Amino acid sequence: MSRLRVVFAGTPEFAASSLAALLDSQHEVVAVYTQPDRPAGRGRKLTPSPVKQLAMEHGLPVYQPQTLKDTMAQAELAALNADIMVVVAYGLLLPQAVLDTPRLGCINVHASLLPRWRGAAPIQRAIEAGDSVSGVTIMQMDAGLDTGAMLSEVRTPITPRTTGGDLHDRLAIQGANALVNVLNAFAKGPVDATPQPEEGVTYAAKLSKAEAELDFEQPAHQLASKIRAFNPWPVAWCALGDDRLRLLMASVEEGEHPACVPGTLLDQGDDHLRIACGKEGRDVLCVTSAQLPGGKAMAVRDLLNARHARLATGTRLGSAVAQAREGNTP
Repeated sequence: MSRLRVVFAGTPEFAASSLAALLDSQHEVVAVYTQPDRPAGRGRKLTPSPVKQLAMEHGLPVYQPQTLKDTMAQAELAALNADIMVVVAYGLLLPQAVLDTPRLGCINVHASLLPRWRGAAPIQRAIEAGDSVSGVTIMQMDAGLDTGAMLSEVRTPITPRTTGGDLHDRLAIQGANALVNVLNAFAKGPVDATPQPEEGVTYAAKLSKAEAELDFEQPAHQLASKIRAFNPWPVAWCALGDDRLRLLMASVEEGEHPACVPGTLLDQGDDHLRIACGKEGRDVLCVTSAQLPGGKAMAVRDLLNARHARLATGTRLGSAVAQAREGNTP
């Protein structure tokens, strides 16, 4: 089995896991591409990406072009004489000239079971949609958005307690292992690729803070999935007076319930808040982890033990949108 010369392109923590696995493999990482440093933290200081930090620790050459459409950037890449380019959550589009540069082309580690959840936020969208399974696909890249032929697939379950953070960390490890296996296969000879099915295509839109506000007129199962999907970012929240109550873990209480105004705090359990939701308030959302304004995220049991008056039975929670709508109702 030969040793491949690999160019790695990636930016966030998810990608750093794959780079770490490559550095522990028999293959040679000849250069790393990552997004330009971005302002971060309260001081808005320029901060290198997790991938760049790992690359610098290992003394690897780092390239941070604003675009790969530039002919000089493409010439730099060609000069590296790589056998293959590995792309993991890089954040820049690769034009056809770049895809054609390495001898074996470019492969991508994508955190979904393609063709489901092509796009920017496959991990969170899978949980939000109530999927029971997720995974990682290693694909041969083409000019489309996550449309390339599939080289390998790894599956993992999504349980009623899986959060976005949980699934992210699990897929980062599984994707890194699958990547090394695929590279080992390439080092032995040609690798078969399977075209993606034409049916079952969905798109995972980029997450935004604006969509993190909960509307308690939605069904409990939909809200519970969203809360778990958006943990740890952007974190689901609802209005609590003029403040925000952040919700981090929730489930659905089964059974028939009397109608109630959506967003009303019902009689509390020993370790959870019960919130009426659904169009008629007949669903009940059970929240077991939350964060009050100015406080730390903690188990609801601890919040209730502190006897927080703001979480008393009968308190009306957001959404602010729904309350504004009611305020305009004659």
